[in-house]
Amino acid sequence: MKAYFYDNLPGDQRLPHDSGREVTVSDLERLGVLYFRIPELSGVNALASERGYKNRDEITISPEKMGAIYETKVKQFFDEHLHEDEEIRYIRDGAGYFDVRNEGDEWIRIKLVKDDLIILPAGIYHRFTTDDTDYIQAMRLFKEEPKWTPLNRTEGLDENPYRQEYVTQFIKA
Repeated sequence: MKAYFYDNLPGDQRLPHDSGREVTVSDLERLGVLYFRIPELSGVNALASERGYKNRDEITISPEKMGAIYETKVKQFFDEHLHEDEEIRYIRDGAGYFDVRNEGDEWIRIKLVKDDLIILPAGIYHRFTTDDTDYIQAMRLFKEEPKWTPLNRTEGLDENPYRQEYVTQFIKA
């Protein structure tokens, strides 16, 4: 895992966009983002049990696996959004970037590779993209039935109760 401020320069979203301003794991934790390096599936199983994740599935994001819809889907994942549940991803293969907003509404880019696990809290604005290899395989973990309902950032979304709870707990803390 490597985290840094996004450079906001134009260009392919799958490129690093590294501003040179590093972000630490402690900085991410202050935003409610949890990072783990877990080389064995037994470690993921233990974390899932500890945190009450009852369900999981796996997704492969690549042109070969997704065909003609790949580009559209990657652009959709890159639209800024939030979820009303935690987002938990364990990288099984490949690499990708999660971008999260900090307290100053700046993007922080987190590069994840095989054996990295990230937990994004409900209500955090974020987006995702593969890196320039156009391939990632990830396990998604869920507390209840698997669902993935993104709420794209629009005027008024800051009033969402999950967003409000996130802001109270992590941004205004």
